[in-house]
Amino acid sequence: MFKRILVVCTGNICRSPVAAALLQRQYPDRMIATAGLGARVGEGVETHSRALAEAEKPELAQALKAHTARQIDETMLREADLILVMTERQRRAVGELLPSAFGKTMLFGRWLANPEISDPYGKSDEAFTHVHRQLVNAAEAWAGKL
Repeated sequence: MFKRILVVCTGNICRSPVAAALLQRQYPDRMIATAGLGARVGEGVETHSRALAEAEKPELAQALKAHTARQIDETMLREADLILVMTERQRRAVGELLPSAFGKTMLFGRWLANPEISDPYGKSDEAFTHVHRQLVNAAEAWAGKL
């Protein structure tokens, strides 16, 4: 059983905080943390990402408001039972940081038709909406699998 889950994206301000909040809602008994491979350390959740998540699921507001981006490190990777990333490139990057973590690293969108979830940062509102929908669908697809 996966008790400690680490959700990873690039900046740790758009995808991973929302994905982690969605998973935490489904699995309140798990320790779900986030980090970024190129984190915008100290920043909160990006405005578009937060607004979309809170509009659809108001109960996520507190977790998203409390989020502060942090940089991934080897300790986080070692302590996690499962590491969920947004792209195959991120999966390889995790394996380069700590080769032993590669085997426990999977795509967050693994159960979706298109399992990679691209970074919406700096893109249109439509891009954020598309990514948000992917995150919600991916989180729902993990239900019962963890």
